[in-house]
Amino acid sequence: MTARRKTRQIMVGDVAIGGDAPITVQSMTTTKTEDVEATLEEIHRLEEAGCEIVRVAVPHQRDAKVLGKIRSRMHIPLVADVHFDYRIALTALDGGVDCIRLNPGNIGSRERVEEVTRACSQRGVPIRIGVNAGSLEEDLLERYGYPTAEAMTESALRHVRILEGLDFHDIKISIKASNVALMVAAYRLLSSRVDYPLHLGVTEAGLPPSGTIKSAIGIGMLLAEGIGDTIRVSLTADPVEEVEAGFDILRALNIRAKGALIVACPTCGRIEVDLIKLVEEAKARLAHIEKPITVSILGCAVNGPGEAREADIGIAGGKNGGLLIRAGQIVGKYKEGELVNRLVEAVEAIDAGEEPAKGRAAV
Repeated sequence: MTARRKTRQIMVGDVAIGGDAPITVQSMTTTKTEDVEATLEEIHRLEEAGCEIVRVAVPHQRDAKVLGKIRSRMHIPLVADVHFDYRIALTALDGGVDCIRLNPGNIGSRERVEEVTRACSQRGVPIRIGVNAGSLEEDLLERYGYPTAEAMTESALRHVRILEGLDFHDIKISIKASNVALMVAAYRLLSSRVDYPLHLGVTEAGLPPSGTIKSAIGIGMLLAEGIGDTIRVSLTADPVEEVEAGFDILRALNIRAKGALIVACPTCGRIEVDLIKLVEEAKARLAHIEKPITVSILGCAVNGPGEAREADIGIAGGKNGGLLIRAGQIVGKYKEGELVNRLVEAVEAIDAGEEPAKGRAAV
């Protein structure tokens, strides 16, 4: 892992982005924003999943006009995603949003961008410059022939220069592509040109698991190089899955840990318990855990005891049952039907502070 690149720090509501702030996990709602109750229901589910910033689509004035109602009933910062019509951004600002996302390729003339920027400055609201490979300015496409890392970076820098010309520096930038190699190259180039915080993502990644894999590779490569300050995993799925995948990426790189991390073997002919069933049940019953706790669930005596001793708590499977191992010590031997119950009880005790976590998740 390369040391994290030092960036400016901005505030999106009460959440710090950049500098030495933790890398945050974002998502976006799938509802029609004008449907206040449906949008809030989804936002509240995202909040429960740990989402730290949420974005809503604001394609119409009718969507922008209800943002005040939505913002007043949620607990994390709200970002308004605006395209084509700068007046929608102005209405969204009146609704109290915490950030405006603009695409420099489609928001209109420089004068319109300047008007939105002045309004953000007056309210202390940052702007996310959102560049996508699929919506670059026509002159850049003519010059470069197709979306390239250079064209995407130039698009972002154009908008940066406009904002800087207005003495506006509360900026974060995304420069996304669906092609992982292009996305990585674009972020690498941009990070060498600016010190603004970067929002990472592979846009239009698609359905899980392939979309999750694409996102993990692209986002993970950059994070491992010290690039990135906030992330969104863009999936054609329930947005809660985006949040879960985002935290999984951060945890896999030992950047941030949250909740129960289950270590489980791929199964083989040595196993004498229904390991997949045990893991699925444990995952469902440990979804509420807040502390970073490593849970090992392995099916046989080859790797099971060693992995369980390395984790905070774990199961080493045997014939029709297994051992429960806590902090390297065997605490009980149980039949298969009792293993998950005893495991959940022990994890909940750790989460409640009754026992300290001592395994890898404590790093």
